[in-house]
Amino acid sequence: MTTDMKSVSKSTLKAKALQYFREVEQSGEPLVVTDRGKPVLQIVPFRGDPDAARRALEGSVLLYDDATEPLAVEDWEALR
Repeated sequence: MTTDMKSVSKSTLKAKALQYFREVEQSGEPLVVTDRGKPVLQIVPFRGDPDAARRALEGSVLLYDDATEPLAVEDWEALR
């Protein structure tokens, strides 16, 4: 762990988790979580594309008029 990286103990994080999450989100800097002085976790801001999962599933969901009706085996494309 480098000395310029901010760190916090597990017990302190537990008491003030939302405060630390907001700090990481706003500053963009990682936070190292320690247990008895040893680094065990690193909290980092999310840098991926938040819409990627939605785009990947777009067009793959089927619409059924009666959602409570059971599906037949031939309705499951994965079985083909």
